Amino acid sequence: MASWSPSPLQLLGLLSLYLLHLSSATNGIRVGVIKTPSHEVPVFREAPEFRNGDACGSPETHRIHIAMTLDANYLRGTMAAVLSILQHSSCPENVSFHFLSARFEPELFASINSTFPYLNFKVYRFDSNRVRGKISKSIRQALDQPLNYARIYLTDIIPADVSRIIYLDSDIVVVDDIEKLWGVDLEEKVVAAPEYCHANFTYYFNDAFWSDPILARTFEGRKPCYFNTGVMVLDVDKWREGGYTNKVEDWMGVQKHKRIYHLGSLPPFLLVLAGNIKAVDHRWNQHGLGGDNLEGKCRNLHPGPISLLHWSGKGKPWLRLDSRKPCGVDHLWAPYDLYRSSSPALEE
Repeated sequence: MASWSPSPLQLLGLLSLYLLHLSSATNGIRVGVIKTPSHEVPVFREAPEFRNGDACGSPETHRIHIAMTLDANYLRGTMAAVLSILQHSSCPENVSFHFLSARFEPELFASINSTFPYLNFKVYRFDSNRVRGKISKSIRQALDQPLNYARIYLTDIIPADVSRIIYLDSDIVVVDDIEKLWGVDLEEKVVAAPEYCHANFTYYFNDAFWSDPILARTFEGRKPCYFNTGVMVLDVDKWREGGYTNKVEDWMGVQKHKRIYHLGSLPPFLLVLAGNIKAVDHRWNQHGLGGDNLEGKCRNLHPGPISLLHWSGKGKPWLRLDSRKPCGVDHLWAPYDLYRSSSPALEE
């Protein structure tokens, strides 16, 4: 994707345009979106201010780092995710957000500022050229976007003094204290995530992989299990020291020459890390709520306690709610939706 680098004068003009539209929206002239040179950005209500509890340590010494991608198409999901994290955190002022964006889009940054005036966050540019020529077509177009691969390069982008970080997709809501996930003992592993050993692991690679005697030996000495890369705790130092970005990229190169899988950025993570991660309780990724990748069918919650709901799959809750064809689980996402036109009573 091409980047846009406006002059200070252009940036000032764009921000003024943003404030003008926001002012119009709050006075009932226009509600729902802000027009920008390339697309429309939703308008959101301002979130409540969340403060630390009495037992919280200093935000400077007890910082929790969370990384997410930032994209206009998923901004509504991102806003809901951030609200859910802050609302359920015992120490919300200790949470710092690191957003990865493929473009310089000041209207998105201004939207976060106006929705969460007290949020501690930084936005980093992810250079899409890093994956240009490395992405292979998958079964769903959304999985082929360069920003979907940004998690591979996360440790190269965030500040050097961040030694641990939680990566979260934008189609999640957290209904528990994020500090519980943050405090997981990685036990010398580079990644912690919920692990699903009952899933048919062979499904994630095709016959070209399993029929190749060299490739099929990839998992020798390991007991590989599926894990979802939309919720991960990363030991940043170990990732950097172990050169894991290059390891994942190497498998992307194999995929380009000999198609061995069909699903975006997930399989190369599995090839490098499956069977060698710290398993986290399944409550931290109730995934698949977006339905079947091909048919978009609704799915029900799995039994057991839940700390994080994840609409991975084709269907996103905000789109299904707007179309008035929601799945039952989408009503669990709706309370965190800050989109202005989603609550008419608050717009009066």
